[in-house]
Amino acid sequence: MPKAKGKKRRQKFAYGLNRKRLYRNARRKAAPRIECSHIRHAWDATKSVAQNLAEMGLAGDPNKAVPIGKRRLQRMETDSDGQQQEKTLVRKPYVLSEMEFEASLPEKKSNTLSKDLIDYVRYMIQNHGENYKEMARDEKNYYQDTPKQIKSKINVYKNFYPEEYRDFVASLKQEKMDVQ
Repeated sequence: MPKAKGKKRRQKFAYGLNRKRLYRNARRKAAPRIECSHIRHAWDATKSVAQNLAEMGLAGDPNKAVPIGKRRLQRMETDSDGQQQEKTLVRKPYVLSEMEFEASLPEKKSNTLSKDLIDYVRYMIQNHGENYKEMARDEKNYYQDTPKQIKSKINVYKNFYPEEYRDFVASLKQEKMDVQ
């Protein structure tokens, strides 16, 4: 069956496009993005992956870096025979030291509680103390949490912010002492 007239048009050459920029951007997008900033800054685009990693003192193949038991025995035999293996020269040791320093830093607590949940828990403790049944009947209990659910939310708050919880409870006790 023939095609309808006028549906197929010839591609016209776009003179206004900068082909050099298009090629450069396409090549940049195709290249993988190195997440580690230390490796990214020390990377030499003119060298191969294996050469770059060897200069930084990193292993490209973990099986060759830490050999399995049988291979280790064979390597020891070849070393004892007097044959010397090629040793890679580490030209960029600062990359390895920076990565070790970064790995030794303590991990930051990334997960936190929402401001709404913190306010909710503080309100409930302030008005009802440890009475979870009263908390469940409170008008601010918008989600109609059961006493057990409220208790678990308070426990989560206690675990996330133990110092704040202790200070908050101490301030409530101090207020009660002042009122009496």
